[in-house]
Amino acid sequence: MKIIQSKEVFCFSIDSVLLARFASVPRTRGRILDLCTGSGVVPLLMSVRSRCPIDAVEIQDRLYDMAVRNVTLNGLEERITVHQGDVKEAVQFLGYGRYDMVTCNPPYMPVTGDASFLNKRDHVAIARHEIMLTLEEMIAASSRLVRPGGKVAYVHRSGRLAEIMDQMRKYDLEPKRLRIVYPKPGAEANMVLIEGIRGAKPDLKVLPPLIVYREDGQYCEEIHDIYYGSKTEEL
Repeated sequence: MKIIQSKEVFCFSIDSVLLARFASVPRTRGRILDLCTGSGVVPLLMSVRSRCPIDAVEIQDRLYDMAVRNVTLNGLEERITVHQGDVKEAVQFLGYGRYDMVTCNPPYMPVTGDASFLNKRDHVAIARHEIMLTLEEMIAASSRLVRPGGKVAYVHRSGRLAEIMDQMRKYDLEPKRLRIVYPKPGAEANMVLIEGIRGAKPDLKVLPPLIVYREDGQYCEEIHDIYYGSKTEEL
């Protein structure tokens, strides 16, 4: 698989890779949607695990163009369709409750009153900060787009886990699977992978921790298998 990206815009990182493996994507029947798709890396990686049609939404012109070119470059035009548009309005051009799985690697950082810290490159700032899409807006959109009984999966900062779960329940997305990601042994968590079901009853399954690096700075075996090996199981 070949993936075009640019440091001038925004490069994907391990969080997108982990989300694509964590999500319980349908294998052969159903429809999948990825929000805030960026250069399209999550749909590209999910296409290895599923034969279902995949839609993707990206608002930024350059990233949308990059995602379209990535789909074409990998010969996946018949399976992946990229839409340019605002996630908040996606239900208007994609339809209500059409998807069996909705994934998102959203902007992580809330915008405070002092915006001087924002990256001067607008593409990077929009990808990292909630300038055009807040956490609540993303979760609300996911709830409208996924069918009753369908699943949503997100990757986010661990420090916002309580807020994520509150917002998921507010919009009838019951958290069902949770995996906490640690950069190395003994370190505090820095990411969470969470999956919910629309309209489900409470029953959260907390999976074993995922550690990215060993003490020697090399990838742990599971991460190494995800990147370089033949590991295809869900995280």
